[in-house]
Amino acid sequence: MDKPIYKRVLLKLSGEALAGEKGFGIDNEIVNEIAFSIKELHKMGVEIAIVVGGGNFWRGRSSEGMDRTTADHIGMLATVMNSLAMQDALENIGVLTRVQTAIEMRQIAEPYIRRKAMRHLEKNRVVIFAAGTGNPYFSTDTAAALRAAEIEAEVILLAKKVDGVYDSDPMINPRAKKFDSVSYIEVLKRGLKVMDSTATSLCMDNKIPIRVFGLNNSKNIIDVVLGKNIGTIVKED
Repeated sequence: MDKPIYKRVLLKLSGEALAGEKGFGIDNEIVNEIAFSIKELHKMGVEIAIVVGGGNFWRGRSSEGMDRTTADHIGMLATVMNSLAMQDALENIGVLTRVQTAIEMRQIAEPYIRRKAMRHLEKNRVVIFAAGTGNPYFSTDTAAALRAAEIEAEVILLAKKVDGVYDSDPMINPRAKKFDSVSYIEVLKRGLKVMDSTATSLCMDNKIPIRVFGLNNSKNIIDVVLGKNIGTIVKED
């Protein structure tokens, strides 16, 4: 049996991925498929933290006329809903899971405390970080980069609808070229749609590689951690 190449990972899931073909809300079948893949990794001894976006419920940048801070706070609440759904799916199949929120809501989840998160991981619990960084003007991409640095994750697994990083939008340009590997600087210079520039810079400063891959098959999460050449790796030159 193949062995994992990482001991501790941070999995970043887009909210849209959880909606599936529905395009809005939560597709339970997809959430359950992702949960089973996470369980497989968990059984291999991989320590797993997760950050989930909220785009299946709310996109702050498209809330025309609304105060930006208010819009971003609504988006944070959307990520909490997704995190609780993911926790429920994991615990239904026997994976101990804790949700920690950057905004305190004690009746629902633990507040984010780095040392407690580390302890959960050491005790083989999956930890889901919700509510972004707790601050407006920062995306869940930045939250993923920040939490990955704080918990000393070896890699960020960036699961998206697109199966890697391209030189242009493959949905628009059928001749778009896919990268097997690309540097942080190249991503920033060319404005490639990986993570936002703040998140990419944070990963670059802390030397955290980003593996971008498609979530069209939830088993890709397992294959990436087993070292199979899927998607695109973003790292130093």
